Formats: sequence, structure tokens, C-alpha cells
Amino acid sequence: MIVEERIYTVQPGKVQEWLVFYGERGLPVQQRHLGRLIGFFTSEIGTLNQIVHLWAYDSLAHREEARAKLAKDPDWQAYLKQSPKVLERMENRILVPTAFSPLK
Repeated sequence: MIVEERIYTVQPGKVQEWLVFYGERGLPVQQRHLGRLIGFFTSEIGTLNQIVHLWAYDSLAHREEARAKLAKDPDWQAYLKQSPKVLERMENRILVPTAFSPLK
């Protein structure tokens, strides 16, 4: 298993706007195609105006296949065109669990 961590930095005061739109229009499409959603978070202390989400996949190949299917989905393409243009920065990491990690 691998975990994909995505961190979005959003314009100040726009986190809730993005979350509402994503929750209604983006998440349902992603859940049809992507791995298992582990968690979705906002930052309260430290770097503010950030959204962090974690997705579990069986492997890098599974992630690649799932994301390719997502990219072709007309609902996802419509979501991307209509999504509020409030993201300032996007970061992405692939995390690999250790032998003693509770998530494997």
C-alpha cells in the first residue's frame, strides 16, 4: 500500500468556499475512481489556509490507473473548469508505510 498526501494552500478567507464546492462536486467523482480516502483536513495551527487529504492505493500502478480514469471522466473535467480559482499552491507526496505502521 502507498498513501498519497496532497496539500493545497488556499487564498486567505477562501477555504470554506473551496471545501463546499469540492464536497458537492469534486469528492463524489473522485470517490468513484480513486483509492480509499483516509482523511481530509484543514490546518488550524502552523501554516494556515491549507487543506490536506490522504488517499490509500494498492500500489503506484493502481494510483496511476485510477488517476488516468479520473482525468477522462467528463464530470471531473466539468468540476475542474467550474472549481473556484482560489488555490495558490499544490503539493503532493507519496508515502510508504513502515513495517510497524498501523496502516499497511
